[in-house]
Amino acid sequence: MACRYVSVWCPILLYNNRLSYIVMKEKKCTNDHEAQENLQAEVDEQTPVCDTPSEETDKEAGETDEMTSLKQQYDELKDSYLRLMAEYDNFRKRTLKEKAELIKSGGERVVTGFLEIADDIELAISNINGATSMEGVKEGVELIHSKFMSTMKSQGVVEIPTIGEEFDSERYEAVAMVPVTEPEQKGKIIDCIKKGYSLNDKVIRHPKVVVGN
Repeated sequence: MACRYVSVWCPILLYNNRLSYIVMKEKKCTNDHEAQENLQAEVDEQTPVCDTPSEETDKEAGETDEMTSLKQQYDELKDSYLRLMAEYDNFRKRTLKEKAELIKSGGERVVTGFLEIADDIELAISNINGATSMEGVKEGVELIHSKFMSTMKSQGVVEIPTIGEEFDSERYEAVAMVPVTEPEQKGKIIDCIKKGYSLNDKVIRHPKVVVGN
């Protein structure tokens, strides 16, 4: 009876062992395949992707187009700069010419005004010998002087006031300091030796004055 059980179970055990072996082998193959795939994936990640010849050609063509575009922009900017400099140079020359012409024409107007005064002086000189009195000569000279001062004023030249003004070294030139009895005269101009003038509020000749001390 025992022999019968052994004869029955032995094939079954052998079959089970064989089946277990096959399963373990297949599992090992599966694990090896997965490990190989993981290893290949790691290699792919670490391996740099190289451009294909076609990609390199496209890249070089793109860089060439970019360089061509930049050169075109540079040429356009350079041309604009040169034209702007030429326009500025023409503007500068034109401005200098206009300024010179303005100064010249302004000088002509001033001279023209004084020419009339010169005519009056010549007329006065020619009439001096035939004058019956010096009073007439004096009146003639005063008229010429008045006309002369009016002409200067029309050109922006005015006389700087002196007597009674507070002394200012920026406007006056003190030639003497004299004692004064009145306290309110101290530091003020009490006499003018030579008149001074300003042109458009700028002193062109300082009056020479005497200041109270």
